[in-house]
Amino acid sequence: MTDAPPRAELLLDREVPEELRQELVAAFDGLGAPPVRVRRTLVHRGAADIPWVVLASLPLQAFLSGLGAEAVKDAYEAFKGVVRRTARPASPAPGTLGEAREARPMLLRDAATGLDVVLEPDLPAEAYESLTTLDLREFAVGPLHYDRAQGRWRSVLDEAAG
Repeated sequence: MTDAPPRAELLLDREVPEELRQELVAAFDGLGAPPVRVRRTLVHRGAADIPWVVLASLPLQAFLSGLGAEAVKDAYEAFKGVVRRTARPASPAPGTLGEAREARPMLLRDAATGLDVVLEPDLPAEAYESLTTLDLREFAVGPLHYDRAQGRWRSVLDEAAG
């Protein structure tokens, strides 16, 4: 029996426009992620039911390690930009009374462990830089958030468990 090749999956909120879907797929492809499969959330779920706008599930440790390679620097910059555009809330159409929406993060999920890394739209450059050297084996439970005050990725749940 052979193992199936690793895949990357993107689960997108229905609000994510097609143009942004294409940018996300191109960004992951450019960074050497496995072939990407894209799905959308179910129609009957509302935005309030989902705290994220995109969930990317892939072999995360290998992906993060590859981000630091010199050969993918341009693709890495494009990835950071698409994360910011994806998580930024859409503005209501001019002249409408649409509700302002809060930004929702993109999640990177390790396909092997289920560990989540939360990418907020306003992460500083040092968060992305430290992400490239992050060792997921240091964490048992996610989600991982970037702590700006401490300048590091951390899991509050891991720390609470001791």
